[in-house]
Amino acid sequence: MHDSIMVSFSKTAVLRICYTTRTTNEQMKERYPDLHAEGIVRNRADAAYEILSDCTLCPHTCHVDRPAGETGFCRTGDTLIISSYSPHFGEEPPLVGRRGSETIFFTNCNLGCIFCQNYQINQCGRGFQVHTEDLAEIMLRLQERGCHNINLVSPTHQVPEILRALDIAAGRRTRISYPDRLTIPAGMMQSKPCTSLMESLTSICRMRSTGATGSLTLSSGVPDYVDRMKEALSEMHRQVRDIIIRDGIAERGMIIRHLVLPGGLAGTEEVLRFIADELSLSTYLNIMPQYLPAWKVWEIDCVPEALRLRITQEEFDDALATAREYGLNRGFSNR
Repeated sequence: MHDSIMVSFSKTAVLRICYTTRTTNEQMKERYPDLHAEGIVRNRADAAYEILSDCTLCPHTCHVDRPAGETGFCRTGDTLIISSYSPHFGEEPPLVGRRGSETIFFTNCNLGCIFCQNYQINQCGRGFQVHTEDLAEIMLRLQERGCHNINLVSPTHQVPEILRALDIAAGRRTRISYPDRLTIPAGMMQSKPCTSLMESLTSICRMRSTGATGSLTLSSGVPDYVDRMKEALSEMHRQVRDIIIRDGIAERGMIIRHLVLPGGLAGTEEVLRFIADELSLSTYLNIMPQYLPAWKVWEIDCVPEALRLRITQEEFDDALATAREYGLNRGFSNR
C-alpha cells in the first residue's frame, strides 16, 4: 500500500493540469504553462534538489549528501529508480474510470514496514534507473494512451526528480496544450519543507492510514508514526479538502486508504475517529481487506502473532460498521 501522485488528463488525452494555489487567506488558479514559463516549477525543483545535499525530504532527516552518493533510510542516492509503469485498473473507481490509471512505481520507500505488501519494490530495491528526461517522456507517452491520470506510487524520496520531469514535460509544448489539472505527491512521511514545495501543485492525494497502534509504530521504522500520520492527513486535507468527482472521475481532493490488519493492529477505530472528528465526514474512504502476511513477519520473533494471519470476514465487517458509526459513509470497499 502506497501513497501516490496522480497527474490527471482530459477525455481527449490532452494533458490537463489543475494548478491550485492555497494560502492561509486566498485560493487562486493559474494555468500550468504560465507557471512553467515563469520558471516556478523549475525553481521548486531546484529547491528540492538543494535539500538532497543535506537530505531532510522526510521526517527521518537523515542529513546525508545524496548527490555525493550517500544514502539514508530510503536507500536512495540521487538516482531516479522506477520498477514499472503500466495501465492499472485496481485503484479506487474515481481514479480508474473507464480507461484506467497509468501507474509508475518508484523503487524504495522511506518507511520500513515489516509487513510491507510490496516489499519486492519498496524494500528489496527491484527496479531500473532512468533519467529525469526519461520520466518526462514516460509521462507524455502514458498521457497519449488515454488514461484518466498518471499515478506515481511511493514518490516522496524522489520528489526533486519528479518535479524536474514535470517541468521538462510541460516545456514540450507540442504535446501539452492548455493544461488545467495537476496532482502532486502527498506522502505519509514528508517533511514540512517538502510539503511546502508541493502545496501549490496539489489537486488529488491518496493517503494511507494504517498502523495506529503502539505495537506497530516500530514496525514501520518510525517510532512516532501515529503523530506523523495524523499530521500528514490534516495537512493534506487542508490543502485539497474533500474529493470532487464529476462524471465518475476524481478531479481534486483526498482519498484515504485504510488497510485492515488482523487482531485490530491497524488501530481502525482510532483512525476512523480521527478522520471523522478532525477531517471531514465527507472523506472518501477505502477500507481494504487484502492484507497478506509478507516480508519480515515470518523472520522476526517479536512480531505480533496476528500479523501472520489473514483478516477474518468479521474483522472486515467490524471495520465497515465502525466507519458507519462515525458517520463515514462515503467511499469504496473491494470485498
